[in-house]
Amino acid sequence: MKLVKHIANLGYGSRKQVAALFREGRITDAAGEVLYADDSLDHDSIRIDGEPLDPAPGLLLMLHKPVGYTCSTKDPGRIVYDLLPSRFRLRNPLLSPVGRLDRDTSGLLLFTDDGALLHRIISPKARIEKDYEVTLAQDLRGDEADLFASGTLQLESDTTPLAPARLQVHDARHATLTLTEGRYHQVRRMFAATGNHVQALHRSRIGGVALGNLPAGHWQTIDGAAPFAT
Repeated sequence: MKLVKHIANLGYGSRKQVAALFREGRITDAAGEVLYADDSLDHDSIRIDGEPLDPAPGLLLMLHKPVGYTCSTKDPGRIVYDLLPSRFRLRNPLLSPVGRLDRDTSGLLLFTDDGALLHRIISPKARIEKDYEVTLAQDLRGDEADLFASGTLQLESDTTPLAPARLQVHDARHATLTLTEGRYHQVRRMFAATGNHVQALHRSRIGGVALGNLPAGHWQTIDGAAPFAT
């Protein structure tokens, strides 16, 4: 692929705009030698204004989504793309969120431009575990762990029971719920079925990727292969 197309696909501008960067001598190799649009060079050796290129296609990153942001590209309020470099939403292939978190849920949100990897992670057949840290409005009644693990709980408007889920209780109003599926507002609806209300919800892990100490609103790239190997 010609450099002009490769760099345009990373979101640095249209091909015409990227061609202008070449004419201005702003695109060089690592040693500072000016490159031309028809040149062929390894991605990691290219610089724009002396800075390395954004990650190559096949990007997987994790974002610590704060409460108040929507997983959308067009919502009139704050959206998760506002927390990423503006070029990232212009990449081709598109950099897409892997699943969603609602506006009132914080925590781990993955993005990738690798369609095969995205489908591997979200496929129900993959049964990839996801951990949610839950804060409740009322004390747990005591039978929730058995109920969620039973595989018999069927939520209102659903046609099939939920897959077994694991509940680790920390205290009367705090627990970690581990799911292997991702139905609409599932965590909130599960606790509502027991007569409780989720006050705060935070996703801390997806498969082999844990949010760790990444600050809210920050992101980092991760190895896309190892955490979701089949």
